[in-house]
Amino acid sequence: MKDAFLKKIADKSAVIGIVGLGYVGLPLMLRFNEVGFKVLGFDIDQRKVDALHAGKSYIEHISSDSIASARAAGFEATTDFSRAPEADALILCVPTPLNKYREPDMSFVLGTIDSLVPHLRAGHLVSLESTTYPGTTDEELLPRIESRGFKVGDNAFLVFSPEREDPGNPNFTTRTIPKVCGGVTPACQEIGVALYSAVIDKVVPVSSTRAAEMTKLLENIHRAVNIGLVNEMKIVADKMGIDIHEVIRAAATKPFGFVPYYPGPGLGGHCIPIDPFYLTWKAREYGVHTRFIELAGEVNSSMPDYVISKVAAALNERKKAINGSKILVLGIAYKKNVDDMRESPSVFLMEKLRDLGADISYSDPHVPVFPKMREHHFELSSVALTADSIAGYDCVLLATDHDKFDYAQLQQHAQLIVDSRGKYLQPVANVVKA
Repeated sequence: MKDAFLKKIADKSAVIGIVGLGYVGLPLMLRFNEVGFKVLGFDIDQRKVDALHAGKSYIEHISSDSIASARAAGFEATTDFSRAPEADALILCVPTPLNKYREPDMSFVLGTIDSLVPHLRAGHLVSLESTTYPGTTDEELLPRIESRGFKVGDNAFLVFSPEREDPGNPNFTTRTIPKVCGGVTPACQEIGVALYSAVIDKVVPVSSTRAAEMTKLLENIHRAVNIGLVNEMKIVADKMGIDIHEVIRAAATKPFGFVPYYPGPGLGGHCIPIDPFYLTWKAREYGVHTRFIELAGEVNSSMPDYVISKVAAALNERKKAINGSKILVLGIAYKKNVDDMRESPSVFLMEKLRDLGADISYSDPHVPVFPKMREHHFELSSVALTADSIAGYDCVLLATDHDKFDYAQLQQHAQLIVDSRGKYLQPVANVVKA
């Protein structure tokens, strides 16, 4: 069966099933479609399926033209998981968030594989791309697949290949970001590497699914720890009257031994605020307490409260309280120049300010209407930025530094700007760094 699968990859007759058509699954679908594979997309959200069938994109940096082209080339989307046998490969790109206890929420992964298992057939390749703790693939997916009577490595194949999407990054695409892949058996590994090599410029094989799972966690823990370090340094520097952003820019001129990381109002996105907790949770099973990782998590999680304290102090200097103040939050996506709201620190800032009695508005050129989210609710639309509208707020809180903002206009007309992104380089009377 392995040789037959490899032949299907080589002649592009393999049908690729993408399960989860979000920020990871949709770009992957487009890439497989682009090189000539037939792609069948699965999602539980009928609205997404309807949009895709209409040739419309629901992700800002993915054009509707690219969706329409994929449709014309044979791409289909469905909510019907019983169509899984039509695909040769099933690539799982579903969320792995945390629950309210900051523990891994595996319900999307397990619910997805449980929905697919009754429809698995001999010869299927299952690839999990969702970030998770080491052991997930062989502890959770493997027994479920083999419960159908399949032998993984013989008449079914299983790999873990973590996603590495960076939404809105113009320098890297799905094709050019190297892909790590670990298989349950050598045969699984060979098929997984062959499949991804058909669409990715460089595939990096590792010895096991656990090694691949740990690789993804290390990448994001590396960033989380270093961001935690500069966030702590920011607080120290502020107490000393030093601009941490000036210090980082100066340190970054060293051509070796230093990599610049930047502080902010908190961590956002689907990886860095979440993934470290997957390892800390799993490490307890082995009697290991991941103090370094958890300390960084504590520092990063405290950043929204730090920013709120700076807002309160800045308003207090102007004889105002947060309670009753009109506060405009600039940028509610989790990072600049995208519409991705996942784990955005801006939303936590908005909620904290609202709870303290502020009259909250927001402006974000990438998010015209506050979206429906699982845990956060605001009935708001983006405010247009004019000289009069800016001047009407007691405080403008810069939370996400989109390039589309006119920072000179903001500084000219705002009564007060609290800058949590280090956008304003020179000291200005109405700008407070946070």
